[in-house]
Amino acid sequence: MSDLAAARARYAGMIAKRERISSPRLLEALAAVPREDFLPRGRWRIKSEAARSYRLTPDADPVHLYDNVLVAIDARRRLDTGLPSLWAHLIDVLDIKERDRVVQIGCGLGYFTAILSKLVGPKGWVQAVDCDQRLAYRAANYLRPYRNVEVFHGDGCEEIPEPADVIIVHAGFPHPHPLWLQSLRPRGRLLVPLTQRDREGAVIKITRRGKGFEAEAVQQIRIFPGQGRGVTALDDRVADWWQRASALAPLRFRGLEQGLPSDG
Repeated sequence: MSDLAAARARYAGMIAKRERISSPRLLEALAAVPREDFLPRGRWRIKSEAARSYRLTPDADPVHLYDNVLVAIDARRRLDTGLPSLWAHLIDVLDIKERDRVVQIGCGLGYFTAILSKLVGPKGWVQAVDCDQRLAYRAANYLRPYRNVEVFHGDGCEEIPEPADVIIVHAGFPHPHPLWLQSLRPRGRLLVPLTQRDREGAVIKITRRGKGFEAEAVQQIRIFPGQGRGVTALDDRVADWWQRASALAPLRFRGLEQGLPSDG
């Protein structure tokens, strides 16, 4: 085994232990997908979950990427790759199966898109969307070897061509978008961070059940805001309501009115 393959195996094992990952296929994907294939050439600016500032890797050896670190995409905007342990845990919660159809909103440079591609397999499908045209172009280029992936430029709030088994959102919004709920297949799952203007909030998992939906809080998060999200005090109150209500017990509803659950 090469040093890089050994580093990837240790990386997958570390995440498995920390997050108690239940999916063997997810761990296989973490050990197999080269993280360096979805980044510019190093050296890289990286930081741990708790760190306030980046540090520069000593050299361009990809082995430095196989740790639980954020990697800067645009340090000036505080835009990073997702934290591996966090998104591995959240993907695990979604119980993605082979042949599933997945929509990923906010794909960044495509690393987690590649992980999702491995999970759904050759007969599954991943539609990846990013609101930053340059990121979407770069992700599409990086993801060319993944034949079950399509990459689009957009905000993910205007069109989802076909019903999805899973929709996973990698940016903060004050409330779920009605389009995401409407696009879920029966028993489909939506995972979305509902955050306030300070980027703080909670990740909510919403499952389609019969004629309605069931929402539950998964964990707290701090994340880059989604394009088009509101910036008013009302939006903060809506996000806070979702976080508090879904943390108490599974929240059942049939639709949305002004961002909040409705029985209508």
